[in-house]
Amino acid sequence: MNILIVNTAEKTGGAAIAARRLMEALNANGVKARMLVRDKQSDHLCVSALPRSPWLKMKFLWERLVVWMHQRFRKKHIWDVDIANVGTDITRLPEFRWADVIHLHWVNQGFLSLKDIERILDSGKRVLWTLHDQWPTTAVCHYAANCNRFTEHCSHCPQMQSTHERDLAWRIFERKRSLYQKINRITFIGCSEWICQEARKSALLRGVDSERVNGSMSPCRVVHIPNTIDQSVFRPTDSKAARLRFGLPLDRKLLLFSSLKVTDERKGVRYLLEACCILADQHPEESSAYTIVMVGKQSALQQSSSIPIISLPYMSDECEMALLYAAIDVFVTPSLQDNLPNTIVEAMSVGTPCVAFAVGGIPEMIHHLEDGFLATPRDAQSLADGIRYVLADANHGRLAARAASFAARTYSPERVVRQYISAL
Repeated sequence: MNILIVNTAEKTGGAAIAARRLMEALNANGVKARMLVRDKQSDHLCVSALPRSPWLKMKFLWERLVVWMHQRFRKKHIWDVDIANVGTDITRLPEFRWADVIHLHWVNQGFLSLKDIERILDSGKRVLWTLHDQWPTTAVCHYAANCNRFTEHCSHCPQMQSTHERDLAWRIFERKRSLYQKINRITFIGCSEWICQEARKSALLRGVDSERVNGSMSPCRVVHIPNTIDQSVFRPTDSKAARLRFGLPLDRKLLLFSSLKVTDERKGVRYLLEACCILADQHPEESSAYTIVMVGKQSALQQSSSIPIISLPYMSDECEMALLYAAIDVFVTPSLQDNLPNTIVEAMSVGTPCVAFAVGGIPEMIHHLEDGFLATPRDAQSLADGIRYVLADANHGRLAARAASFAARTYSPERVVRQYISAL
């Protein structure tokens, strides 16, 4: 069986990282897999890129321009939506002809249009589609936030800043509804049970489930399979040596926050900074020993924290990132909505306890007070309490051991590959 994994980028973004890890896990466990991307970022022999063309950049820019115009030339949500109005027909490529199974991942920002996805479905090949976010089951948004219109029919889209019923989101929802009439050729895969439940709420997928039909699995279904991780890279290692590698202080308790775009409102960094102010006010002696290690671009945040910040650039090298997780004491991820963050999987696999808001798929990853701390969403005081709980000397070693044990059992390549084979 030959599986072609399709994703916009090879290494940039959580979906790209998860897709490539899956490809490597499949190949390591006897399943032939390749990856097709628009943006190739390595010389990996199993990763192919679209033929070079100046039109690729033009398609990306055209989609953004159309989005911007429909948002009345405002920038607030310009990266939060995709309309899939342009793309590339991959069905003509040799990689597509080679494959028995087409596995779509994150295919936005001008990579595949809805018409291109329709061509894939019309090819007759088996199609899997991993839900790294909600875009396949909404009209245009990647995360619906507080909007539930996708459960009936998208319109008056808040992220498109629209006040009309039959707006662009309404039209794209109709287009997807027509497209999904071919749903008997798709298996949707949710990285978390939460996103599976959200998908089943969508009017686009109403009636799609994992029930058995006539004694066998229906070809129309949503199944839960978590992301995998390379456990030879992300594993417990010596914390002191890791700190020396990055020049981090040996006598401080280190909190890590990491994001490709630190200022992304959905990542919730403001709540971490508020929690640090609370800790400095309520527990000044303890917090005086804390330091935040912040990975990503965050120059504007340096003046807004009451706890010292050490800034590090975003890291795409997995070995470097694994060492950084080993160097710190607690990973804090105050996301306001998330699916199954790779960062939590990585931190737990290294043996670093996590503190996060109990949103999305995160409660499936962190077990409250057992291997980490689940804070009340949007509550900085609760986040501060979680940081203190994890950093307490009596708790930290126990939490770290249980985090590493849970991650090793749940996200191992062998286990995830078995689940994928069962879904085919």
